[in-house]
Amino acid sequence: MQKTTLYPLLLDPSLHVKVWGGRRLETVMHKHLPTDEPYGESWEMHDSAKVANGALAGRTIGELVKLYGTDLIGAGNDPKEGMPLLVKILDANDWLSVQVHPDNEQARQLEGEPRGKTEAWYILAADDKAELVIGVAPDANREEVATAIRESRLEEILVYEPVEAGDVLYIPAGTIHALGPGLLVYEIQQSSDTTYRLYDWGRMGLDGKPRPLHVEKSLTVARLGKLPPITSIAGENDTQIDVVDGPFFKTVLDQLRGNSLDLDTEGASFTR
Repeated sequence: MQKTTLYPLLLDPSLHVKVWGGRRLETVMHKHLPTDEPYGESWEMHDSAKVANGALAGRTIGELVKLYGTDLIGAGNDPKEGMPLLVKILDANDWLSVQVHPDNEQARQLEGEPRGKTEAWYILAADDKAELVIGVAPDANREEVATAIRESRLEEILVYEPVEAGDVLYIPAGTIHALGPGLLVYEIQQSSDTTYRLYDWGRMGLDGKPRPLHVEKSLTVARLGKLPPITSIAGENDTQIDVVDGPFFKTVLDQLRGNSLDLDTEGASFTR
């Protein structure tokens, strides 16, 4: 494939059916859902996303990372590991599984993967009384958590927090968490799909069978005793609002109001 000069890329997302999904990706986000199934995730930026504009239209980001390398993703990233970030829109019509993700070192040791998964959620819309799980009771130890899972009563020691539009939750690897029903969420994360389920509320998957749990690995990587704070940027009027600034990504809310916006990462990374 011949190289062309890089330009701002518009991407077609990859849509994913989930047992906990709904239809708000279509009714609220105006995305065409090709079937009547419950869609839970729209992968907005990922190796699988296709370019929708210009000379590179039809090419996936994964293909372009191989072709352009650090010219596309920045000098601070390894092209051999693909696009370092994954951006999603999530529609939770039911509880997601209670889950946890490994950090980089644990992902290499346990899965042979190049990176773990730290993520962040920005609440786009929330039904009344919508809530999240942000961990287990801080005084619970690993054996108590394992016992609660075996006895199908983990929800008794989960920590729930109400959320509304404009709330932000930063979720470092090792944080036990779950997204609750009635939420539409922007998620940014390290590009990894390594998820360890502790608990799935006793439900069946779309195939009518229980989804697998990963209790041993979950308890190996979980960081107990600490709960992440929920912050809010609702009502802030600045043109640029810092949402999350962590070691793997920085997220800024840009309120354009008809104005142009200049972004420059000085070649260290890409800009979405």
